[in-house]
Amino acid sequence: MLNARMLASQNIVIILCGNKKDLDADREVTFLEASRFAQENELMFLETSALTGENVEEAFVQCARKILNKIESGELDPERMGSGIQYGDAALRQLRSPRRAQAQSAQECGC
Repeated sequence: MLNARMLASQNIVIILCGNKKDLDADREVTFLEASRFAQENELMFLETSALTGENVEEAFVQCARKILNKIESGELDPERMGSGIQYGDAALRQLRSPRRAQAQSAQECGC
């Protein structure tokens, strides 16, 4: 995890997923221990179960929400090379950035 922070963007979003939540009797790390570790290391934390599906989708949703919040606050700029974030399609960039699209349209206009 420390290496991930050193090698990636300073705004990296890391989530710690405790898996096999459904096997409580076989637990080796308590929820409190994992939660404290996540807090001390500035990680998001969820316990999940692939067997029951509990929190599996939620892990992705929370991670995506945190990334989106960082984009909206200006901490992350998908347009900046090396940000670690990029839109998958040029058309989506137009949708996400209406001011840029308007400015570009005005420049292309021969008015």
